[in-house]
Amino acid sequence: MTNNGFRTDRRRWLQTGAALAALGCTACASVGQGGASSTGTGLAEDLGERLDQGVQSGELANLHAVVVMRHGRLALERYFEGEDERWGEPLGKVAFNADSLHDVRSVSKSVVGLLYGMALAEGKVPALDTPLVQAFPAYGDLAADEGRRAILVSHALGMTMGLQWDEDLPYSDPRNSEIAMERSSDRYRYVLEQPIVAPPGERWCYSGGATALLGHLIAQGSGMPLLDYARHKLFAPLGIDKAEWTPGTNGEAAAASGLRLRARDLARIGQLVLQQGEWPGGRQGRALVPRHWNVQSIQPRVDAWPGLRYGHHWYVGQTRAGLAYYMAIGLGGQRLVVVPQHSLVYAVFMGNYDSPQQVQRVAAVQGLIAAALR
Repeated sequence: MTNNGFRTDRRRWLQTGAALAALGCTACASVGQGGASSTGTGLAEDLGERLDQGVQSGELANLHAVVVMRHGRLALERYFEGEDERWGEPLGKVAFNADSLHDVRSVSKSVVGLLYGMALAEGKVPALDTPLVQAFPAYGDLAADEGRRAILVSHALGMTMGLQWDEDLPYSDPRNSEIAMERSSDRYRYVLEQPIVAPPGERWCYSGGATALLGHLIAQGSGMPLLDYARHKLFAPLGIDKAEWTPGTNGEAAAASGLRLRARDLARIGQLVLQQGEWPGGRQGRALVPRHWNVQSIQPRVDAWPGLRYGHHWYVGQTRAGLAYYMAIGLGGQRLVVVPQHSLVYAVFMGNYDSPQQVQRVAAVQGLIAAALR
């Protein structure tokens, strides 16, 4: 993996990103390729024009796509042109449209969280109370450590493993834990052998390593690569027929950040969460994602960044008006947001991977969406 796309300090952009909890109003506005009309969905009809104007003015620089769903209907779809990357590899200027794949970066983590619950319901992955080292029998030396045996699968889902991990460093820095994991000879041993710095379950620590472990367990338990499992169990039932998952240096899917989807398809995943795992045409009337798992995923369990708490690989927050929302966050301005009380789901793609203004720009998009609600 090259580091071109990972030069931003994660702590700064995530902490500032928590300001989206305000869903404040920013006046701005565009001329991108448009799609659905907002008529009848309770959105102001000038939202698309405001997005266009924001791109033209530079306030929403390098905005690539916005898809908004309201009351289960596609309310707005906007695409633009801008510089992009695939997992740090430059793609040049891309004219995005409804069929364009885009890195979702760490939004991948939230998708892995859903997949784990689906695999768990099938009995293909370890139960939540299983010691992580027990799920990796090749590392018998680590399993002999009593302290490590206290780290459970549930701690990986909640990013409370208590292991030393630092992704606050720029992703161009080899000391960044995710970069070090990718450069190691065995990414899973690298994660599990990190020093224990806190009791498991006590402290949240952002960790792509936790997601790497979960992704591997899904692939191992299902007997198929992570992308194939996602396609078979989640994407195809949702009508998602185009997706990629960039491999890491060991050839397996980069579970924490490598997923690539179309904007409308990412919004479908948000709609699935809004509908508590239910999707029309679900097999034998069952929820696509088990309802209890959907509830667990968005149950706030631990404080994450200021203004945000964390469930099972999903962020949970409240707007200034006290409305709960659920969110998946990705570097560069990637967002998937679900606001149940407004029956609102929206996905945002941006290419601001290296920009110090990435948080302000995505917050401006979110402010416009909030202001357009009726």
